[in-house]
Amino acid sequence: MDRDNKPHPFKVYEGLERVVLPGDIPGLVVGAIDALRGRGRRDQALDARGVARLLAAFLQQSWGQSCVVDNKSGAGGVIGSAEVAKANPDGQTMLMGNIGPQSIAYSLYRNMPYTPKSLIPVSNVITAPNVLVVHPSVPANTVPEFVAWLKAQDGKASYASSGTGQSPHLSGAWFLQLTGTKAEHIPYRGAAPALQDLTAGVTQFFFDNLTTSIEFMRAGKLRGLGITSAERNPLTPELVPVCETMPELKPFDVSTWFGVFLPAGTPRPIVDSLNAQMKLWLDDAKTQERFKSMAGFPAYGAPEQFDTFVNAQIALWKSVIDKEGLKLDVN
Repeated sequence: MDRDNKPHPFKVYEGLERVVLPGDIPGLVVGAIDALRGRGRRDQALDARGVARLLAAFLQQSWGQSCVVDNKSGAGGVIGSAEVAKANPDGQTMLMGNIGPQSIAYSLYRNMPYTPKSLIPVSNVITAPNVLVVHPSVPANTVPEFVAWLKAQDGKASYASSGTGQSPHLSGAWFLQLTGTKAEHIPYRGAAPALQDLTAGVTQFFFDNLTTSIEFMRAGKLRGLGITSAERNPLTPELVPVCETMPELKPFDVSTWFGVFLPAGTPRPIVDSLNAQMKLWLDDAKTQERFKSMAGFPAYGAPEQFDTFVNAQIALWKSVIDKEGLKLDVN
């Protein structure tokens, strides 16, 4: 804030990417990590860059100050998150975090440069489901039929992911753990090449973002068996939640999510002020309509609610990762 209690211009950081203001511009830097960078998505795609820009546009209009969104990529969002975690806690640096660097990464990486206590959860922003899709050659139209087929394959089937340790990979790993089945994991550099090989029959299944796979399902190139969230999605009302299909899958509830964080030590009035602006943004009909096109749901919460949510996510993915015995280095 300046002497007239007006907010400075600020920057928005994106997930794997970061939004940075030029050094000669005073103002609020908003950081957002784009964990879905390079997935070949269209305008309706759900990624940190798009969500960060929507928030930046709202704050710019609300506060009457310029807001710049820039990118900072590396290590699935960890590098950008680390920069925000080390920033001065004066309300001028904000992170658009997500499921990867703010929950999965703490158990996945051996040499994390920050901890959950390094960032203050302000509010969740959006949640959206992934979808279990299979190649049409797989003789299954329901999740129970698919599980029976996997058991008969006894490890010969393979599943794609957009990268080792990312949520599509770990969604598949958790699904296999819960059903007592086996399959080979084939990681790709993003969803686009993963989908290319899946439609070609190189792999047999994939837990992908709904907005990406839906066009392949509608074209008959892939078959959707269920969505990963506990609630149905209006874009695909015919798809049942995976957690409703079998007793052993009842715990299975996975959504992609994006939320805003501030550096630890940021004064509570700044946290509350930003949280209030986010509530106005997420309650706006235009925001809700835009999120609907992304297959997403607004997910506003008080800082304490978002903190509880994040800690639950950290515990969930730690359990899955520990069972997999998966460890990587930040590089």
